[in-house]
Amino acid sequence: MKKKTPEPPVPSMPTWETLESFMRTKIQSTLQELLEEEVAAFLGRGPSVRRAAVDGSPGYRNGLGEERRVGLTCGTVTVRRPRIRSVQGLEERFESRVLPLFKRRTEEVGALLPELYLHGLAQGDFEFALRGLLGEGAPLSASSIGRLKVKWQAEYEAWHRRRLDDRELVYLWADGVYVKAGLEKEKAALLVVIGALADGTKEVLAVVSGFRESKESWRAAFKDLKDRGLEAPRLVVADGNIGAWSGAAEVWPEASEQRCWNHKIVNVLDRLPQKLQAMAREQLCAIPYAETQREAERRRDAFAKAYRRTHPKAVEILQQDWDRMVAFYDFPKEHWKHLRTTNVVESPFAAVRLRTDAAKRFKKVENATAMIWRLLTLAESRFRKIDAPHLAAEVYRRVKFEDGEKVSKSMRKAAA
Repeated sequence: MKKKTPEPPVPSMPTWETLESFMRTKIQSTLQELLEEEVAAFLGRGPSVRRAAVDGSPGYRNGLGEERRVGLTCGTVTVRRPRIRSVQGLEERFESRVLPLFKRRTEEVGALLPELYLHGLAQGDFEFALRGLLGEGAPLSASSIGRLKVKWQAEYEAWHRRRLDDRELVYLWADGVYVKAGLEKEKAALLVVIGALADGTKEVLAVVSGFRESKESWRAAFKDLKDRGLEAPRLVVADGNIGAWSGAAEVWPEASEQRCWNHKIVNVLDRLPQKLQAMAREQLCAIPYAETQREAERRRDAFAKAYRRTHPKAVEILQQDWDRMVAFYDFPKEHWKHLRTTNVVESPFAAVRLRTDAAKRFKKVENATAMIWRLLTLAESRFRKIDAPHLAAEVYRRVKFEDGEKVSKSMRKAAA
């Protein structure tokens, strides 16, 4: 019989060609060492060390479990969990915090699945794609996404019913994101609502299917939030959608309203010829960045003077609903960049804007809701607080601001 040629030893220093396997081996050995150290800390002694006669832990090492694959973003590694055999009187049951039971992948790998799915990866392609990303033997398969979808649906339903009484709501952004659901004739959308609280944090409040232009859809979304205890925001930020404003006015008539400047500028430019749009865009973008409301109106009037004779419709659109365009001046200047537009909703969708063919796999828009909600909750963990979060608490307490500055009592008396 021909003798098997022994495999060459792993070099102490990798080359470019062996870097991936070298790093994976290092991570695997480090993880195994962490598991061993965790057991040693629990038992109070290392391997082959006798238990103390009186105060030692009444547990014993019992070898290693079977090989177990663990999916990491750097690849798949194989480890063996140390086993502990306990005796009568052991008060504390050992549970690994490094590698809990039944865990086969890290949270980061779990977060990768919905992103891949929404980017267009068909369910049947998962095993092949994840094998390429995570290495051969990755503890994932095409059926993983099916099980996750069922789990996400249940989690979404529980989230959608949660109480909101304890939220101290300051600002609220609302926007409708179209979903190209394959078999639906009407243009269905996801109605997304995000709020900023008195501590400056941002939170996804609602993700529901509906119709973007429908007053009834928006009213139902807002009323559901109110019925679950959400108080009226100090300011609602949305685009020019009449349905959103009508719905908000019925549910929270006391809230101020701010229209999105991005949508307004696009609507005005649509009424101008291509050759004028670059210069006009510069003039329009300067309006909401004026230091005072009076200066914003002066810039608006300058634009109107320049284009009223040749393009009256563009000027008319700019001047429409003007009070909603400048509501942000009644709030802290430090918050203006958050309040001028609905970017707070737009940004989480930047990578998966739902304009790709990926969304066509959803035969009904409801089937997309839980999946996209899951993606938004992942994005929510990375949301930054609004600037100057301490001022959000003052807005919540209804402190008055004018042109972004706090209005003092002496200024109020003078105005009176």
